[in-house]
Amino acid sequence: MTIKLLSVASEIYPLIKTGGLADVAGALPGALAGQGVQVRTLVPGYPAVIARLGKAKAVRRYDALFGARASVLAATVDGLDLLVLDAPDFFAREGGPYGDHGGNDWNDNWRRFAALSRAGADIAADGVKGWRPDIVHVHDWQAAMTAAYMRFGPAAQVPKVVTIHNLAFQGRYSAGIFPDLGLPPEAWGVDGVEYYGGTGYLKAGLVSADAITTVSPTYAQEIRSAVHGMGLDGLINGRVDRLHGILNGVDTDIWNPATDGLIAKPYSARALGGRAANRRALERRFGLDHDGAPICIIVSRLTWQKGMDMMIDAAEHLVAMGGKLAVLGSGDHPLEGALLGAADRHRGRIGVQIGYDEPLSHLMQAGGDAILIPSRFEPCGLTQLYALRYGCVPVVARVGGLADTVIDANEAAVGAGAATGIVFMPSDPLALHGAINRLIDLHGDKLAWQAMQRAGMRADFSWRHSAAKYADLYRALMAEAA
Repeated sequence: MTIKLLSVASEIYPLIKTGGLADVAGALPGALAGQGVQVRTLVPGYPAVIARLGKAKAVRRYDALFGARASVLAATVDGLDLLVLDAPDFFAREGGPYGDHGGNDWNDNWRRFAALSRAGADIAADGVKGWRPDIVHVHDWQAAMTAAYMRFGPAAQVPKVVTIHNLAFQGRYSAGIFPDLGLPPEAWGVDGVEYYGGTGYLKAGLVSADAITTVSPTYAQEIRSAVHGMGLDGLINGRVDRLHGILNGVDTDIWNPATDGLIAKPYSARALGGRAANRRALERRFGLDHDGAPICIIVSRLTWQKGMDMMIDAAEHLVAMGGKLAVLGSGDHPLEGALLGAADRHRGRIGVQIGYDEPLSHLMQAGGDAILIPSRFEPCGLTQLYALRYGCVPVVARVGGLADTVIDANEAAVGAGAATGIVFMPSDPLALHGAINRLIDLHGDKLAWQAMQRAGMRADFSWRHSAAKYADLYRALMAEAA
């Protein structure tokens, strides 16, 4: 029997992307199709999304959705079956999905994403044009209120899954917005949307969900601790029987060095020589010296979570050890400035581009020797998975999904040909310096380095296994609800 699933997400690749959530929302529908799951994804009608719709028909209309006229448009874009919440008052804005060009969050985000969630719950209850979901799967705080609206409305019996992509982002607002959310009085409380005296969107979703998933098995265990639980560890431990850690995958059609049109020259695990052309292109793009020194790359948000504050000193250490560094990312302005300053001091050894550039990120994976990911916590991480696929050796902290996906180059693993990267702990400056030292030494052993590259490229991190786990979970929840 085909399962009809409604996915609700605030971004989806290739239409709108700020991080890994978009990649997951864009890749999972295709992977689930092979498991007998038909997915329709509800996303906000940002300008970039509306521009891609082409012919779309309204399948639901609102005269006043949180005070705004809105409609739900149905369209297919790049093989994705989409339902788009077209609400110009909320989404037709210059800037990013969550804030303006200056990095300031929109002050009505609580209303914007309550509207998205309300629409998701309405579709769960009534369907659209003869299509009604058997199950609803929502992503992160921006969509989590869908589960709460369902729980306190006519779609209470429809199974609902909430995925935590990053517990640090919770959608916390004042208690004063509750009367405007359109929820019944009984929704206010410890077992509802109330959270430390305010309104918690992610919290409301987690207490309302029939299943809670995280994007890696290790992260599922980490968030049960006070250190990583971000204030929600008590709730999560109370619902541990509903908690599942399912590792993210990668879209192997998009991320494939043998067919990637965004890189300088295609290559494969059997023919690594093609990486040389990508390396030269990467050096030119970042103004790096043309020599045999290892090129480390960073493709990341430049934030404390990602350990980027540690990279300021680590970059100096890397250069002193003879290495080079190419950085692509944006985030905290002091960190951006510090990295740009390092590039100015070490011209030819460090190159930095502030912002995000999808094609450039492909070239960096194809031309870099190693990728540095010193995250303090990492729910899953996708850049290390892309790196493994492209023969760019990951150097990672032993946290979350990084711990689940990279096999450390210890003596035994190297000897067995199983090593795929360098794993260090704890995530602190001393351990990071030690990992860089190991990187330099290993890169000097050409045979060992190529063996690591090939082992990583052979690893299967496609969506095939994870999609099967999601499909099994959906079927179990549907059987439970029957």
